Amino acid sequence: MKAIAYSINVNEKEHLVRSNAKTHDLTLISNELNASTLSYCGGKTVIIVSGRDIVDQALLRSLKQMGVRYIVTRSKTTTHIDLQSAAQLGIKVANNASDDQSIENTAKQTIRNLDLWEAGRCVGHSCCCYDCNNVKNNSSSKV
Repeated sequence: MKAIAYSINVNEKEHLVRSNAKTHDLTLISNELNASTLSYCGGKTVIIVSGRDIVDQALLRSLKQMGVRYIVTRSKTTTHIDLQSAAQLGIKVANNASDDQSIENTAKQTIRNLDLWEAGRCVGHSCCCYDCNNVKNNSSSKV
């Protein structure tokens, strides 16, 4: 999959690259996702965000127009993403549902989500799709 990861710090970069093992076409940048950095999504089907990147309805519409079909957040919480709007636009969302929020585990989970989506499968406990049976509600973390 072609993906871009926003708000990446040096420590995260090493773990993501190692976990990816050249499987997916990843672009890693330190910039946060916002209207000014949206152009970096060109040609990508996946964006990877941090819990600090606010993904609201307007941004989701722009992402959809650019061809983004999936969003992975490197956090357990999804309150920074408008899940209802993502569902309405057909954008699938996943998080790091694990209690282990270490940089290493988050990188592994992020790549696992990409692997599953590429294989046409649901990401299971990491699924945050608003209309999915795996989600208890649209604003809480998974348990």
